[in-house]
Amino acid sequence: MQKFISRLKSEPFWTMFFAFAAMVFVLMITQTITQSIKSWEIDTEMFLWFLLVGFVAQSIDGALGMAYGVSCNSILLGIGIPPASASAWVHFAQVFTSLASGISHWKMGNVDWKLAKKLLVPGVMGSIIGAFLLSNVNGDMVKPVIALYLLVMGIVILRKVKKKHTPNFNRDSKSLPVLATTGGFADAIGGGGWGPIVNSTLLSKGKIARYAIGTGNFVEFFVSLASASTFLFFVKELSLAPVLGLILGGIIAAPFAAYICKLVKPKYLMIAVGILIIFLSIRTFYLALV
Repeated sequence: MQKFISRLKSEPFWTMFFAFAAMVFVLMITQTITQSIKSWEIDTEMFLWFLLVGFVAQSIDGALGMAYGVSCNSILLGIGIPPASASAWVHFAQVFTSLASGISHWKMGNVDWKLAKKLLVPGVMGSIIGAFLLSNVNGDMVKPVIALYLLVMGIVILRKVKKKHTPNFNRDSKSLPVLATTGGFADAIGGGGWGPIVNSTLLSKGKIARYAIGTGNFVEFFVSLASASTFLFFVKELSLAPVLGLILGGIIAAPFAAYICKLVKPKYLMIAVGILIIFLSIRTFYLALV
């Protein structure tokens, strides 16, 4: 904890951003409690199901750096929730789960602070733009494009595993802000996508798996907070049972997932990530066309 405080004192950027994020977080919670939630009656059966969904989704996301939003959003869309509402619910829950995941990865030493700084602002801006558009435009139009991109990235990662030489990661690459903006935008539009787009690209560029995943999940808290805050201006109601289930399930799973990420060898993590991305991309592309 002392190292974290020392970093805040030495870097005004992080002090300012954490203070602003805390203010937005408090305002979002206040607005939700006072305006968005109309009834405190909870469907116990639905809550327990989404508790399980949140636990499984965050276990995958925390260990592999992706799939929380995609998994949860797919279930919500499958039971008939409108895309904007589904994405809003998922991102509201993901604010809490990504916070727990980010803290866990930070404690495990999985966060590259300089890389996080480069991804932060572009990712937040992309998520705000995406959330605004999804609230006013049909987000299904961009899903096939995202699915094709993910399919390519999954194949690239699997090919990297076979190669003995891994490219040296360039933290100063000019493509990183573009990557973060794209990831934030796609995440808001598709209800998930930050991990598959940003984390997978970092892996394919040679970033060590634990740092790619840990840093990506740390930044994802700010991206989710920006998306959820934007959505709440347009989506005025939250269903309490699924949202609470997703939040609690994800928070419970976060520490275990971060520990798994630190223990498992990078090679096996990359194989798992590559296979997962290919599977999700094919499924997303199929659902977008039917």
